[in-house]
Amino acid sequence: MSEPDDHVHSDSAARRRGLPPRTAELWLFRGIYGLVLASALVAALDVPGEVADPGEDALWVLLTALASSAAHGYAHVIAQRAVAEGGARPSRLRAVLAEWPLVAAALPTVGLLLGAVADWWSEETAADVALVFNTVALFCLGISAARTAGLRWASSLRAGFMDMLIGVVIIGVYALVE
Repeated sequence: MSEPDDHVHSDSAARRRGLPPRTAELWLFRGIYGLVLASALVAALDVPGEVADPGEDALWVLLTALASSAAHGYAHVIAQRAVAEGGARPSRLRAVLAEWPLVAAALPTVGLLLGAVADWWSEETAADVALVFNTVALFCLGISAARTAGLRWASSLRAGFMDMLIGVVIIGVYALVE
């Protein structure tokens, strides 16, 4: 007897799991991008030996996420303009606003850094927790993306671990720099 195909070839399977496939794909892409961006920024901004300024770091994470989201949305507008032949195009503003999951994914990191501003914990603790949170979130989004695509649980867990490796690499580099 042959092994069952690991991938379910149907859009209806993906729809049963939540968002329509294209919407889920875009949300996951932008969310993963935002998590990686926030992790890299928090690791880069927490410089050993410098006076900690978690408020400034939180502002940089937020502004960078907003700028990246705007640039990414506008790049889509430019790319669509280059290939479209006068067809219907989404507005520039709508294309930029569609990038909101990138900013939303960076908000937990911003919140953790703002907790350091309120003296709930140190900036180093906020950075450490943000890196771990973002790595776990990458794992969860990897599983979610695979399940949305119709993969079985074993393959979805492998996909989650592969996405999580991005966070683990950032944590490793952060530990080496510290």
